[in-house]
Amino acid sequence: MRPRNADNLGAIARVMKNFGLSDWVVVSPNPKLLEVPGLHRLAVKSGDLLESVRRVDTFEEAVADCSWVVGTTMRLVEGRRRLTPRELGTEVTERQDERWALVFGDERNGLSHDDVKQCHALSFIPSSDEQPSLNLAQAVGVYAYELAMARRSTNAPPAPAFADDATLRTLRGALEGTLSAAGFLRSDDRHAVDDLVATLQRARLTRKEAGLWIAALKVIGKRLPSADPP
Repeated sequence: MRPRNADNLGAIARVMKNFGLSDWVVVSPNPKLLEVPGLHRLAVKSGDLLESVRRVDTFEEAVADCSWVVGTTMRLVEGRRRLTPRELGTEVTERQDERWALVFGDERNGLSHDDVKQCHALSFIPSSDEQPSLNLAQAVGVYAYELAMARRSTNAPPAPAFADDATLRTLRGALEGTLSAAGFLRSDDRHAVDDLVATLQRARLTRKEAGLWIAALKVIGKRLPSADPP
């Protein structure tokens, strides 16, 4: 998310190549970020990854096809799971998502409050209180190693097709619209939708199940009289 240092992108490409990772996205308002001179300096034998990285403008674009979105942060957020890299590797192995996202913030401020809010779970690297933050590329390296070790230790069966982030956002919209029409939501109580959606995320809906939820909520919403929240 919003990287500032081209050298970090080169170093990230190298460490991804070290551990067999290839799919990455840069969320940045700078359309020329990937054209910075010297970007390849630290991407030893990894230039192909710099050529394949996607640049998008929004968080939503980056994770739309992911069924699980994990943000990396040291902060504690009520109601959000918080895993170490090793625990994350185990969780990924057990979950078997077809596609999921691990999200890193920028070098100066990390993930913003809004970024964290859009994540399904959180992860952190245990480190010294004297210097709790790692360089961005170093942090990617820690996670890449733990995920590689977890992949080596499993022969899990194929997983079902879980609902991706774009589908869950559609489901959230349908849920919010139906609850508003029913008079359940107050104008100052929108966080209730977040809490309800969190339970659906924990349920790990398949694409088919999420589609049924969306269809059912839309039918119910059409049959409710229009009403303003109390």
